[in-house]
Amino acid sequence: MAKDVKPKPVRTVEARPNADTLVKPGELVDLVEVTPLTLADRRIYNQLLENAWDAIDKPVTHVISKGDLRGSHNSNDRVGESIERLMACIVKVRITRDGAPAIERVQLLGGNIESSRRDGLFEYEIPTRLRKIIKDSTVFARLQREVMFALSSKYALTLYEMIQKRGKLRWRSSERFSLEDLRGILGVPKGKLTSWSNLKLRAIEPALVEVNALSDYVVSVEPIKTGRRVTHVELRWWAKDASGTATAERELQFSKVGRKQRTQGDTVPARPGWLEARGQALRSETYETARLRHPGFDIYHVEGEWRAWAKDRAPATDPDKAFLAFFRTFAERNPL
Repeated sequence: MAKDVKPKPVRTVEARPNADTLVKPGELVDLVEVTPLTLADRRIYNQLLENAWDAIDKPVTHVISKGDLRGSHNSNDRVGESIERLMACIVKVRITRDGAPAIERVQLLGGNIESSRRDGLFEYEIPTRLRKIIKDSTVFARLQREVMFALSSKYALTLYEMIQKRGKLRWRSSERFSLEDLRGILGVPKGKLTSWSNLKLRAIEPALVEVNALSDYVVSVEPIKTGRRVTHVELRWWAKDASGTATAERELQFSKVGRKQRTQGDTVPARPGWLEARGQALRSETYETARLRHPGFDIYHVEGEWRAWAKDRAPATDPDKAFLAFFRTFAERNPL
């Protein structure tokens, strides 16, 4: 009897960028910056990776136009500053060595030459150790260029990359991180945003608003306490339906001016007090999914109807799935 042969994982270097998206190795998504980078630094680095992609694992020199890196900026000064920060940036990458987890410290960018001409070329190298990490990678994020350039903070861009790396996993829709690990991946400078309340207010919540507005996923970050302190978070993601995806695509066409007001208007309102007496709140992504699937309905009114219907029945094994199933039937029977 023939043994089942597991399919070989697809190597990241075999994935191809296209007109709308670029590829980023998963190891470079969840890295920890010893030297924090800016939003511009992260965008430029993604462009450098994309430009080098066809020979990313080879010991060659890559060439790109300074104009391509400069983008909408009129000055090359910012590009030069970003390049120097990327050269100086040491990161910690989680790898597997001899079957065991390990941490490898590497530089993001090797030696380079910048033409003095404003419209000149930039030549650069990918460091040897980093090339090996990329060559061995089998997990990657596929990033939409439009979204990458629309996001307005480094925390939003990092959160977006984290979701793009995980969103296509078939059997997983959440992952737990220690607060320390999350700060490291987000690139929060040491000594900054040390309390959960500040981290949530200044980094996580603004990032969630943007990623939920512009990406193909609904994302939440839920605190987990050990005793009275928040020590971990649960990152959760939910693929949007066709309506939610279309809304995100429309938002990408709008000016950034007024985006905060528009996107915050799309968030789920607070759960009313009268529902508290009827049962514990469902997961936040359950309410968001219900809102996206059934626009125009008062989700909390429907929750009240569901709880009244379920009152004399056996408790559901999965209340969130039971509520969404009830909502579908309710919407069919009570069209707007």
